[in-house]
Amino acid sequence: MWFFARDPVRDFPFELSPEPPEGSPPGPWALHRGRKKATGSPVSIFVYDVKPGAEEQTQVAKAAFKRLKTLRHPNILAYIDGLETEKCLHVVTEAVTPLAAYLKARTETGDLREMELSWGLHQIVKALSFLVNDCSLIHNNVCMAAVFVDRAGEWKLGGLDYMYSAQGNGGGPPRKGVPELEQYDPPELADGSGKAVREKWSADMWRLGCLIWEVFNGPLPRAAALRNPGKIPKSLVPHYCELVGANPKVRPNPARFLQNCRAPGGFMNNRFVETNLFLEEIQIKEPAEKQKFFQELSKSLDSFPEDFCRHKVLPQLLTAFEFGNAGAVVLTPLFKVGKFLSAEEYQQKIVPVVVKMFSSTDRAMRIRLLQQMEQFIQYLDEPTVNTQIFPHVVHGFLDTNPAIREQTVKSMLLLAPKLNEANLNVELMKHFARLQAKDEQGPIRCNTTVCLGKIGSYLSASTRHRVLTSAFSRATKDPFAPSRVAGVLGFAATHNLYSMTDCAHKILPVLCGLTVDPEKSVRDQAFKAIRSFLSKLESVSEDPTQLAEVEKDVHAASSPGVGGAAASWAGWAVTGVSSLTSKLIRAHPTAAPAETNVPQRPMPEGLPAPTPAPAPAPATTSGHWETQEEAKDTEEDSSAADRWDDEDWGSLEQEAESVLAQQDDWSTGGQSSQPGQSQTGAVGKLRAHGSRLGRSQAPQSRPLRAHDWPASITGVDQSLVTKATPLLPCQRVGRLLLSQDPTHGVMTTGRAWRPRADRPRRSPGRSVRSGGGRWRPNAQRKRRPRAP
Repeated sequence: MWFFARDPVRDFPFELSPEPPEGSPPGPWALHRGRKKATGSPVSIFVYDVKPGAEEQTQVAKAAFKRLKTLRHPNILAYIDGLETEKCLHVVTEAVTPLAAYLKARTETGDLREMELSWGLHQIVKALSFLVNDCSLIHNNVCMAAVFVDRAGEWKLGGLDYMYSAQGNGGGPPRKGVPELEQYDPPELADGSGKAVREKWSADMWRLGCLIWEVFNGPLPRAAALRNPGKIPKSLVPHYCELVGANPKVRPNPARFLQNCRAPGGFMNNRFVETNLFLEEIQIKEPAEKQKFFQELSKSLDSFPEDFCRHKVLPQLLTAFEFGNAGAVVLTPLFKVGKFLSAEEYQQKIVPVVVKMFSSTDRAMRIRLLQQMEQFIQYLDEPTVNTQIFPHVVHGFLDTNPAIREQTVKSMLLLAPKLNEANLNVELMKHFARLQAKDEQGPIRCNTTVCLGKIGSYLSASTRHRVLTSAFSRATKDPFAPSRVAGVLGFAATHNLYSMTDCAHKILPVLCGLTVDPEKSVRDQAFKAIRSFLSKLESVSEDPTQLAEVEKDVHAASSPGVGGAAASWAGWAVTGVSSLTSKLIRAHPTAAPAETNVPQRPMPEGLPAPTPAPAPAPATTSGHWETQEEAKDTEEDSSAADRWDDEDWGSLEQEAESVLAQQDDWSTGGQSSQPGQSQTGAVGKLRAHGSRLGRSQAPQSRPLRAHDWPASITGVDQSLVTKATPLLPCQRVGRLLLSQDPTHGVMTTGRAWRPRADRPRRSPGRSVRSGGGRWRPNAQRKRRPRAP
């Protein structure tokens, strides 16, 4: 019944593109673009419309349909699906372009290269060798119209319409009836001498010669034109002449022709052909061969066609990483190929692989990823960076390999713009503080300072205020001279992020101290920075209305634009100090910041102590990046995430004497002194061997919190003073740094005082220190300290 009839073309899972046919090659078929309805993947559809009275052509088309469906070879057009009805034949293959159209487009853009042609001809000859030697089939239609090119630039042999058996089972060759195709027939067939003695491949090798001539010279006008090689390369001319020789018996077998062209100096003996042949057999190669191949591949990718890299090399690289355990060697070629991809393709194909690589424990892969992060960071979105990349990257800060720690620091310059508030202002700053204070390698401490100066504009306003001044001040006390230079340049690069008060009270005193640095490079940069800050202060002094404009960035949110401007200061250690990092690490293998950091010479005991002027704002020497004066400003933000100094990350300024003697926290912060207590008497009775200082008993004040206690005693530890106590002036007497506290009435020294082993040390109003390091009120013994 008619209502049960269904249109098979409508139910076909592929649909033709509304665009006109790509071309009408000689023969019965018309080539159309198409796509699969379910997935939208592109295909090519060869369409033959059955016409009345063309039974012979219809039989040829059906034979070609059958041959293409049963023949499978990498160099023969790949069959996907087909449809046969009384009105038409549809043959669906991989998406291809006719060779003539492909060569024309490549020539117009100037991208056509000889190595592409050598590999394309290699594929066609290999397909003919398969047909003749393995299948005993004669193609009988080798010409430009029978060759197609896929999206990877691979040449495929099609046009199987006139194929016949070389064994004579199906009779002689079918009649073509198309003049455009008959001009490719060899002379022995044209002059009626078809029964002359010849090999079964002779006719197809003649046609191969015609194809070679057309590839280099364009369409063949007539057979006589074959006598002139034209633009055929000289290395190919001898082999070409064998193909178009008049004697069919001397025409080589396809396999021998390939062997001749692959000989040293041959047309098909080049890096591109060798790469393709290796990729075809990569599954059976030994791991050592694969490693060597991928290491050498990066050098050649720049000269290879873009389509070949995207559609043939890239899948092999992804497969090698996923299943072949290729390791870090695939990274360099992988990222080189990634340059040819669109943003969408990169997200689909490479980003998942990169995320998986970051979770690897292979050190070689991790350092390669860090070194080449610049090539793929632009394709990573912020959620991916914060949840899947950064948690793995920060492990590099704790790695025992200095090279990995250094590359991890450098990578933060690329990751910082994509980090969220917690990762950037809390987690990253915690690791930077530890590296700058405790890392044993001077170049790494230097790079940490440089990186902090470059990403300073991305930090929040509160973090900038709390971190930058203290971090750069610490760097200026580093024993490694490039670190001190980096600290000065850090101040200069982030000058717009400081208030005028901070410039005058905190930054300039630090910079002025560097004008007498032993290294001239440090002094030079210090003078430049001082002149810059003084000019800024002077301009505001002359015109106070400029203050708001000058300080507009101080309390502003993170500004990436400023970070881009700061990215050029000092060439940053990636290109400066970093290039010498390996030498510096070898030259200073054990240069720890805690070993040498006191530029002052010890004063002989016999000389009288000078009377220096009290310093208005001495830099803190604890292991925190927050000075005592900053404590008032940061008290408002009491969250654990924003308290930079809640944990101890060590100190760069430990005195040489502290290495010899284990210092104990014995200062009397938290106590008040009696009014009128003399302070000068204690100074006169101090001894170089560390005799006791006089203390006066006073009622106890508010106890300090756990995180307010100092982590190390290096010089005067200002963190012992409560948050409400202002910064105290200091005096240096001999080698002892004294802190004058009018409220405490006590002078504490920067040198360690060790009590006798047979008598436990006690403090006024305190008991013996317990094992946990905490003090308990001494209510039992009301002992007053001896007067000095």
